[in-house]
Amino acid sequence: MNSPYIAATDADRAAMLERIGVGSVEDLFSDVPASARFPVLDLPPPLSEMEAMRELEALASRNLSASSSAWFLGAGAYYHFIPAVVPSLASRGEFLTSYTPYQPEVSQGTLQAIFEYQSMAASLFGMDVVNASHYDGATALAEAVLMAYNAAGGARDRAILCADVHPEYKDVIRSYLSAYSVRLEEVDLPPERAAALSDASTFCVVAPYPGFTGAIGDIGAAARAAHASGALLVVQADPIMCGLLKSPGELGADIVAAEGQSLGNPMSFGGPFLGMMGAKAGLVRKMPGRLVGQAKDAAGRRGFVLTLTAREQHIRREKAVSNICSNQGLAMLQACIYLAAMGRSGLRAVAQLCWNKAHYAASLVARIPGFGIGAAGGPGAFFKEFLVRTPVPAEELAARLSRRGVVPGLPLSRYFPERAHELLVCVTEMCTRGQIELLAKSLEEAST
Repeated sequence: MNSPYIAATDADRAAMLERIGVGSVEDLFSDVPASARFPVLDLPPPLSEMEAMRELEALASRNLSASSSAWFLGAGAYYHFIPAVVPSLASRGEFLTSYTPYQPEVSQGTLQAIFEYQSMAASLFGMDVVNASHYDGATALAEAVLMAYNAAGGARDRAILCADVHPEYKDVIRSYLSAYSVRLEEVDLPPERAAALSDASTFCVVAPYPGFTGAIGDIGAAARAAHASGALLVVQADPIMCGLLKSPGELGADIVAAEGQSLGNPMSFGGPFLGMMGAKAGLVRKMPGRLVGQAKDAAGRRGFVLTLTAREQHIRREKAVSNICSNQGLAMLQACIYLAAMGRSGLRAVAQLCWNKAHYAASLVARIPGFGIGAAGGPGAFFKEFLVRTPVPAEELAARLSRRGVVPGLPLSRYFPERAHELLVCVTEMCTRGQIELLAKSLEEAST
């Protein structure tokens, strides 16, 4: 339980003042001019607690939340069900107050949680190792690209980036690489065709699984093409989809990065989120962050230790891989509890619901006159998200429907001004059949 706040008594204050050699609290502010100590503030009259609560509730009621509307907005932050056990366990005091496990002997609980998370995430992604952790999916992907560059030892300077990676993720990658002599080439091709462009100067190909638009490319073919030129394949994955389809590791990926918010973490107005990263065993020495392993003590008892912590707080700065360290520990814990609670079958069921409901929604929208699904050549395979071509500007549609309590998705004009007639719709297990049918009906009515 959290400890209650206990105010200092007069005797406590007197003892502290005597210890520092000051006569009164006012003497602590003697350097501040008297005229500036208590300025007159033009503030409204004070409110009682009841009045303040009423005013805050009125302001909060103006928000349009996922739980109070038909919510089809995704694009990087996803509305998934969070079992009650996740916040219940994660909010326990021993987890909320824990910090970096510098001393393993007194941090066994935290270390075991990290170890279990790494083990489950490695299985999910088909990787040999997973670290803990990064700020979010964008920084995890940028760190993965930088890791691939370091693995090449400076012998290669070219990276190929699929255009269907999230636009904000691409910006973060460019920022990370701006300090290096790297040629970052963005190509508007599916992963397998983008990887075919790799050559002896390419250190990695960055492919989404699925893409920003929900499209699922051929990761296996991309891996074979990248490896043929000696390049690594870095995959940005959706962890929920990995519960249904083959993992990136099974398909040949060398490094996997992901946004872990979908795994038991709320959207929370954009954060905190969880950056996940996994890699094959041969790249472990190039991984940022930390790895927790299990060992035995002198008495043969099972215990947990920091196996690898190649960061600047443990080794010389010039030898450090990255300064990523304690961040997102609680978000990682929630993902760990979520994965343990759902299990393989539960995660697969969630992914199957996302798949089925998204395809049902797409089939309804495709019947609306003037609307189309996917790019001009057809939707292809997609997961959870799909593009809708609209007869009127998508931003206008979104504004009209939001006033009805329907958030239809993301107008792509936010990132691509020239794509004003495209809407990115996201359907998760939280969308009911009635809400999906309401979306189709509302789109049809709002477009006429």
